[in-house]
Amino acid sequence: MTTPLFSDIAAVFAEEGPLAQYLPGFRARSGQQAMAHTIAEAIRERRCLIAEAGTGTGKTFAYLVPALTGGGKVIISTGTKTLQDQLFERDLPLVRDALKLPLSVALLKGRGNYLCLHRIAQAQHEDLFPSKRDAQYLKTIVSFSHTSERGDRSELANIPDHAGIWPMVTSTRDNCLGSHCAHFDDCFVTKARKEALDADVVVINHHLFFADALLREEGLSELLPACNTVILDEAHQLPDIATVFFGKRIGSMQLMELARDTEIAVRTGANDLTDLLTRIDRLTLAIRQLRLAAGEFPGKVAASQLMSRSAFAEALQTLAKTLDEMASDLGTVAERSEDLGVMAARAQALSCDLQQWCEVSDDAIENPETETPLIRWADLSPHGWQLHASPLSVAPIFRSFIENSARSWILTSATLSVAGQFGHYQRELGLENAQTARWDSPFDYEQQAVLYVPTGLPLPNSREHTDAVIDAALPVLEASRGRAFLLFTTHRALQHAHQRLQTVFAERGWDWPLLAQGEASRSELLERFRMEKNAVLLGAASFWEGVDVAGDALSLVVIDKLPFAPPDDPLLAARLEHLKKNGGEPFYDWQLPQAAINLKQGAGRLIRTETDYGVLMITDPRLVEKPYGKRLWRSLPPMRRTRELKDVVAFFEGRNQKNNLTAKNA
Repeated sequence: MTTPLFSDIAAVFAEEGPLAQYLPGFRARSGQQAMAHTIAEAIRERRCLIAEAGTGTGKTFAYLVPALTGGGKVIISTGTKTLQDQLFERDLPLVRDALKLPLSVALLKGRGNYLCLHRIAQAQHEDLFPSKRDAQYLKTIVSFSHTSERGDRSELANIPDHAGIWPMVTSTRDNCLGSHCAHFDDCFVTKARKEALDADVVVINHHLFFADALLREEGLSELLPACNTVILDEAHQLPDIATVFFGKRIGSMQLMELARDTEIAVRTGANDLTDLLTRIDRLTLAIRQLRLAAGEFPGKVAASQLMSRSAFAEALQTLAKTLDEMASDLGTVAERSEDLGVMAARAQALSCDLQQWCEVSDDAIENPETETPLIRWADLSPHGWQLHASPLSVAPIFRSFIENSARSWILTSATLSVAGQFGHYQRELGLENAQTARWDSPFDYEQQAVLYVPTGLPLPNSREHTDAVIDAALPVLEASRGRAFLLFTTHRALQHAHQRLQTVFAERGWDWPLLAQGEASRSELLERFRMEKNAVLLGAASFWEGVDVAGDALSLVVIDKLPFAPPDDPLLAARLEHLKKNGGEPFYDWQLPQAAINLKQGAGRLIRTETDYGVLMITDPRLVEKPYGKRLWRSLPPMRRTRELKDVVAFFEGRNQKNNLTAKNA
């Protein structure tokens, strides 16, 4: 990387500075400058900094400027593909060009985002597709693979993300042939990694970041190049993602893909292995039998609870034996082709993971590699299952990354603190010694927004709560003229609310578009919401964060319940029990701060620019009636607070009059 052209950060962000000259509408913001200075110091001194920046601070430019001018190689990791693409396609080129820095930038995604030429060739000889439409999609994919430079599946927007063809034409770490592949020289993943090795700045996502960290832990080759600075944006997601990556999991989908891939390998290169085809059929049956044996258990279940069912324990042993026998059979024919060799290794690894999960008598597996055990639990869906062994805490593992690397680490998000304190987040990641800093949003929340908690609502665990939420929201929806997000903590509540609203809309003749999660992809729903201008959208977990709707299209956010994690979550239960045994207070040390961070995420959907306005309506009486409620609302932006519907109606009437006057004078 070249010598920095701007040693004075303030000059870059000044009213007449290079950003202002290059970016129309740029305004100098004191919080942005202060954040950039603090990050520049952390980069220079190779420190770890946890930085919270309220909405509107301009944190992306605040970390890009010191990162690009600070010297050395930079990796920027984000939580979502949307922000990853925005950084690579818009923000990074803008800052680089404004500062006239001759830097190369690369975008690197997980291998599942790139087409695999070997698997495409296999798929062309396959007769069994998930659907006729998938067979048609394959033709489009084949044609695209011949002309594409990057092989990025996101460029094929006409093929849905959930299409069954994707696993057949992309690779995983388990089924990749590596340098033994006949298509290695033309491999899209290999090309993308080479670009990343040669680039000054690499944009990745958190899943890829942790995948690379995990590979290094196992002593394998690095996915990502060595660097001087790591910036982890949307850092509030790190504890949950780290929990997934630093645990172990084996699921029905993994095993079904193993069965399918093995069948393809046999039929394309070893048709005489009829006994192996029989073994594949037995494995497929055993996978399905395990789900049937689990019964009606919903969602997440502790291992001991499942294993107490004799039918489940027996089905699990049958599955483990069948998988072990298949791994043994594959081992005897592994040398017949590269594909069979890969299948043998995959089957053996999965068999070992499954045996380890089966052989433990309680819910915890001792983990000699870290200070923390792995907690066993299962996640059951209507048609599938996953068996997990998750770390009780990721703090020891994550702390070792920071302490064992001579580089600067910047962790940033709009939601990392609780009432201005970072203690909970620091403990989750083992970063108690990290520097912390926060900058409030520059928005005038007192004028732009109202926090409304209706009176007379039942407690959220009552049967009538969702109906009461809708009843309370109807007059507010009328005042806001639609233009609303209704965010729910459960899909069951969302579905019930959707049915109620469909009936009410029809009865009252409201013609606002009513959109609900599950009817289309998230991106499609958001695009419709923005275009319609007066829509009402019902969403659950994935709509609480990473959703940016600026302007008049969104003026009301309704949150049905305080987002406390379900107490029957087996991993959470184990963490709370561990806290209690060590003298902590589970509710105040874990559940409450986690709920505060999640609530801030949901509330953050409302005000996205300095001209936005709206009402945040929280239909959970605990926010004002419980002693701990004060800690939650004090973590929210400083909006005006009311419990009176008339104040909300007056607020919208005032804004509507102002908008009408502005339009008349325009």
